[in-house]
Amino acid sequence: MLVSGSLFFGIGLLFYHHWMAGMILATGCIWVPRFWTKVLLDRRRMTLSLHFKQALYALSSALAAGKSVENGFKESVEDLRMLNPEADTDLIREFTILRTRMEYGQPIEEALQDFSERAQIEDITNFADVFITCKRTGGDLVEVVRRTSTVIGEKLDIQQDIMVAVAQKRFESKVMFAAPFIFLLFLNLTANDFMEPLYSGLGYLISTGTLAVLVCCYLWIHRIMDIKV
Repeated sequence: MLVSGSLFFGIGLLFYHHWMAGMILATGCIWVPRFWTKVLLDRRRMTLSLHFKQALYALSSALAAGKSVENGFKESVEDLRMLNPEADTDLIREFTILRTRMEYGQPIEEALQDFSERAQIEDITNFADVFITCKRTGGDLVEVVRRTSTVIGEKLDIQQDIMVAVAQKRFESKVMFAAPFIFLLFLNLTANDFMEPLYSGLGYLISTGTLAVLVCCYLWIHRIMDIKV
């Protein structure tokens, strides 16, 4: 928050040459933790989805080998640890919780439903609903898990392709967004007399309008780049 507050304060000084404007803009840092928390949460959910796909493949193999659902979930934890021997991922912790709950006699349906509610990921929620329905009605769990893992895998592959495709555009958008600030700083350092009218009278309105347009452009670009599958 200190870094973001200093950044906003610097933007206020750059656009208005007044410490009061910098202080007002610095109050915008109170929204930064909320925004950054959302970014980190989205990253963790993406990682959890990738690991969940691997877990479904392991679970499908265990069920195809004739093992029970409970044993399949237990062995999938070991398979995940073999894939990431030095990592303590979110999914390993969640599947360890599932295994512990089953060892204490809790039905797998309840444990899986609780996991899906806490994860708040569409793929996991759909899998939990289908799995619970299939378990209660006596459906083919092996086929359900296999098809679910295939669908989730294809969806994640599409998401990764999109991320790769827009990665360069994301970088270009950041450069374009930073360019006006760099250009304004350059003019202030090299042609201070030329910029003097911008910091008095009507110039404040122009600076405010420009800053508002930049903020709207940033939000618009962020919305365009946020592609959901």
